[in-house]
Amino acid sequence: MSLFQAIVWLDHHHAEILQFDASQVLAQQVKSHIHYTRHHDSKTHSEHAFFSEICEALAGVDLLLVAGSAPAQADFRRYVDKFQPLVAARVVRWQTLDHPSVSELIALARRYFMAHLEVPAGHLE
Repeated sequence: MSLFQAIVWLDHHHAEILQFDASQVLAQQVKSHIHYTRHHDSKTHSEHAFFSEICEALAGVDLLLVAGSAPAQADFRRYVDKFQPLVAARVVRWQTLDHPSVSELIALARRYFMAHLEVPAGHLE
């Protein structure tokens, strides 16, 4: 089940995906599967597979905040801009954050959506 809005916190090892509305939060974690081999681009291939899993988990989300370390965000941004333009178009903000809790992420996202989007009364209480 997808909800209307989500926030993703990511680094190069895992992603916390929180989809939410006024009454519920759906949490999902995606972990990277980095397999180093002698193949020249194995790290890039693993990173792309990780980012692809994140994008798949966001199917149906209309508005997305992306948070996390600056390097991870930059890599994810390059990936979605190049390979996942539909996801890139849904990102409304990029935010650098260090390891927040789930409740801190939800609070940040709700504050952002309440302040920057025209939301019908009672939609994101």
